[in-house]
Amino acid sequence: MDVIGAGFGRTGTLSLKIALDMLGLGPCLHMVPLLDDPDRATLFHRAAEGDLASLEKAFEGYRSTTDWPGTYFWRELTARHPAAKVVLTVRDPQRWYDSAHSTIFQAASNAPDSTDDSVVAGLGALRSIVWDGTFGGRFADREHAVRVFTEHNEAVRRELPADRLLVFEVAQGWQPLCDFLGVPVPEAPFPRTNDSASFLARVQERHEAGKL
Repeated sequence: MDVIGAGFGRTGTLSLKIALDMLGLGPCLHMVPLLDDPDRATLFHRAAEGDLASLEKAFEGYRSTTDWPGTYFWRELTARHPAAKVVLTVRDPQRWYDSAHSTIFQAASNAPDSTDDSVVAGLGALRSIVWDGTFGGRFADREHAVRVFTEHNEAVRRELPADRLLVFEVAQGWQPLCDFLGVPVPEAPFPRTNDSASFLARVQERHEAGKL
């Protein structure tokens, strides 16, 4: 693996995924397509429950990762891939919580019952990795969730050497990312995607298609 994204979802991770794909550092794994890949989602679910032998297989075929599930396993991934660069996407903690609460948390909380294997596996992985694994079932407690977010970012900064880590706000665009990765800056604009309105529109589409 060449690039490991260590930032929580709703910190610009989908924009970073698209950027890494554009830079030739993909395919990049992100939580969104995992919802349509039940076999891989099941592997991540097993890894979150302690079967780390499933982790390597879960990442097969990917050169990079952003968002969950990768960020949940950032210590395992950085140890297994010592030459990989790490990008920690960040934003203001309170604004992060507002965004995450109104998007991914609401989507997970209001997901209808489904017998679709992809949906069941994807939501199971999301629950075990994000809501139970990362936040201990307490995401609705704003103070707790913000503390988890802040402590995670502090741990990444503390535990990784500075020359291996980029602390990145996607509003900074291509230059710091490309400088860090040692690649040319593309002529195309830096991708800006997955704002709250766009996210909620995609959730509605998945609801209508019976995929969430």
